[in-house]
Parts: sequence; C-alpha cells; structure tokens
Amino acid sequence: MTAKEVVKAFYESDLANDPKVVEQFFHKDCELHWTNSQGFVLLDYSDLKDFFKGTRKSYNSLRFEFTHFIEAGNFVTSRHTLFGHTIENPETETTLAHFTTIWEVKDGKLYRGYEISQQADESDDISMASYM
Repeated sequence: MTAKEVVKAFYESDLANDPKVVEQFFHKDCELHWTNSQGFVLLDYSDLKDFFKGTRKSYNSLRFEFTHFIEAGNFVTSRHTLFGHTIENPETETTLAHFTTIWEVKDGKLYRGYEISQQADESDDISMASYM
C-alpha cells in the first residue's frame, strides 16, 4: 500500500469500536506529536493504545471529513474535521474538532505524526464553512 492508502485506511477504520486499531495501523516505535487546545502532548505506542481505549468508552462512532489529503513520498498531510456519536447521545452527531496532521509512514504503518487540532465551534459559520 502507498503511504496515502495506509493513512486513508486508518481514518476509514472503526476507531470507536476496534480494539486492534493501534496494532493494525501504528508502528511499534511510533510517536504522535499533538498540539491541541490543552497544549502539547507526545504519545507513543502504549499511550495511543490507552487513548483509543478511552475513545471506545466515549463514542459509538467517529467520522472524518477531509478538505485536503496530500501525499509526498512517505508523508501524508490531511486537513479534516472529526464528527462523533457519543455513548450518552447516540442519535446526534457532534462536530468535535478540526485537525491538520502530517503522517510519516514506515514499514506500512503510521510512524510519526505531527498534529494540530482545535475544538470545533459550530456557531461560527465562516469557520465551519472553511472545513466543508
């Protein structure tokens, strides 16, 4: 698979329900460098397992909408919005956050990620429109 196909398969997987998502898509030596509204966090393979375990406890489903998906060699850059159905309110899809991520793929797995995210503000029509 190309780097873009690996990243696309990750985002199309059942992140909210599949307990094997990390072992299927992430390199054992992976790192995710993530800057979000809480600050900076560096996640390794073990941290990602814990993160997705928590995700499975909170969400019935997750969905990504992409505005950009660019491949350059082993690197894939995406700009996307994340939507989810929470366990507490399974009938309503909520806009969760906007992301820009650069993934490096090594050995057919996600190896390094550099991600910036911001909580979605559905009340700001201009901001939401830029991600549609």
